[in-house]
Amino acid sequence: MTSRNDTEEVTGMPVAIITGASRGLGLALAHGLSDAGWGLVLDARGAEDLRTAADQLDGPVRAIPGDITDPDHRAELVEAATELGGLDLLVNNAGVLGPSPLPALAEFPLDRLREVYEVNVLAQLALTQQALPTLLARDGAVVFVTSDAAVEPYPGWGGYGSAKAALEQIGKVLAVEAPALRVWVVDPGDLRTKMHQDAFPGEDISDRQLPEAVVPAYVKLVTERPESGRVRL
Repeated sequence: MTSRNDTEEVTGMPVAIITGASRGLGLALAHGLSDAGWGLVLDARGAEDLRTAADQLDGPVRAIPGDITDPDHRAELVEAATELGGLDLLVNNAGVLGPSPLPALAEFPLDRLREVYEVNVLAQLALTQQALPTLLARDGAVVFVTSDAAVEPYPGWGGYGSAKAALEQIGKVLAVEAPALRVWVVDPGDLRTKMHQDAFPGEDISDRQLPEAVVPAYVKLVTERPESGRVRL
């Protein structure tokens, strides 16, 4: 684990966990929330990339490499947030695409589909369950990052899209079951990320906007705290 500014007084400073924070949207959100005065706990599987990401940020940051499918890792993330003062926001951003190029459902390897569901649905629910007590105690919020593939039937997107559809339903039900919690299912649109490039190998995706373009909308969301629901940026 990489920790910086551990002795800094953080009372009153909001604290967020961001998964998948070493690149792409997760890294962009880390910069945006750090600039807005948040303390951060960052997660990613690649330790070196995560350390580099954390070193770019000001303020209290704890970078904890690991896999969100690992129960011990999930517990470590929540514990680190508690040590920073308590958890106010959980951003479930980590995810996997599945096979690339994207296969049709008739040819989708079921072992890879299980992996997609394990990471994109079950691990995210498990981390949310782990974080719920402190989130509820602090009038916190949860963001589930989704995709238009959850609601539109694009060829080749049956695995990833159906997992995101399941995640969206989890977010909707959680909002009903825990009305004191803000739960936002956020579709940031097509972004110029490695995952999106993997979905279109060999194609030019330079027409997609960079993740940094949607960060102000995310910061506005968590600052203004509208009612729970699906948000399209």
